[in-house]
Amino acid sequence: MRTFVRLCWFLLGALFIFSGLIKLNDPIGTAYKLEEYFEVFAIDFAPFFLYFKSIARLLSITLSSLEVVLGVALLLRWNLRFTLWSLFALLVFFAFLTFYSAAFNKVTDCGCFGDFIKLKPWHSFFKDLFLLFLWAVVYFNQRFLRRVFAKGTLGTMYVTFALAVAVGIGVYALGHLPYFDFLPYKVGNDIGKLMQPSAPLRYKYIMEKGGTTQEFTEYPTDTLWKFKQMVALNPEDGPKITDFRVWEADQTDLTKEVLTGNKLLVVIQNVTKADRDRFPQINALLASVDSSKKDITPMIITSSSAGEFDVFRHEVNLPGKYYFADGTVLKSVVRSNPGFLVLKDGVVKGKFHYHDIPSRAKLEEML
Repeated sequence: MRTFVRLCWFLLGALFIFSGLIKLNDPIGTAYKLEEYFEVFAIDFAPFFLYFKSIARLLSITLSSLEVVLGVALLLRWNLRFTLWSLFALLVFFAFLTFYSAAFNKVTDCGCFGDFIKLKPWHSFFKDLFLLFLWAVVYFNQRFLRRVFAKGTLGTMYVTFALAVAVGIGVYALGHLPYFDFLPYKVGNDIGKLMQPSAPLRYKYIMEKGGTTQEFTEYPTDTLWKFKQMVALNPEDGPKITDFRVWEADQTDLTKEVLTGNKLLVVIQNVTKADRDRFPQINALLASVDSSKKDITPMIITSSSAGEFDVFRHEVNLPGKYYFADGTVLKSVVRSNPGFLVLKDGVVKGKFHYHDIPSRAKLEEML
């Protein structure tokens, strides 16, 4: 029993640290997920939840750092009873979110492990039940965990250090880009290839006749069978990118052009939230690439309306034509507003936050 309890203790602490660090790797992605929950709660419970959208990034770093700190405190067995009850409060909160998502199909991915591990709502809920099981084993068998690895002031110093490191990791990622990119638009990926299936998709057909349901791997020639559903047998071979599209104001599709040649995409997700202080440097970069020997074509892409963007670009003196894409897609393309994507024939060669605006020489070196 002693060994089992200690295994549960270690797993619970390690999983909390892992979960927190994965979220801190991409605090903006975690904030997007929180915003989804707040929008749902505003509709289903009370409108005041919309207020929390404005502090989603702060909550993202706070909750993620709390996971790391409580995981460290548990592994150190520091103030064990207080730590366990704090973990219990977080677990109940997470279990409620995942159950609500699963039962009412509200948020299809809880973001428990960021974009590193995608969990379906019910899988997320059962994961939380497993963590609650680990918690119960540890809580009701604390007699096997009497030895404290860091007592008094030393323990406080360790926990404080863990908090400082966690917050530092999150703040740096917030002001730059994720340390590890798990999204389809990461450096090295070929967007064009990811828009195509990796193998021919195979399907099964669910048909019904006379109250009997049957599955077919080929569509039946018997016209008495009525079609009910078509299910992919190898969905993992389907396109990894299904919604990337760029168009002009008149709806002319420019996706193929974007994925051809050397391109510098300046992504401005939303003009109301775009950082305006960096546009003198951005404008200088756009002017410099015009004379590049690498024949780099800059393209400004936004999800804002043409009217909004036209006012914005005059305010910041942004030169050149601009194009449009879906706002959710642009949030996945780069976690920065504005942000930069460097493409060579559709292959991502570089991504930059507006705090790390590259020079023309840097772009040419990538291409």
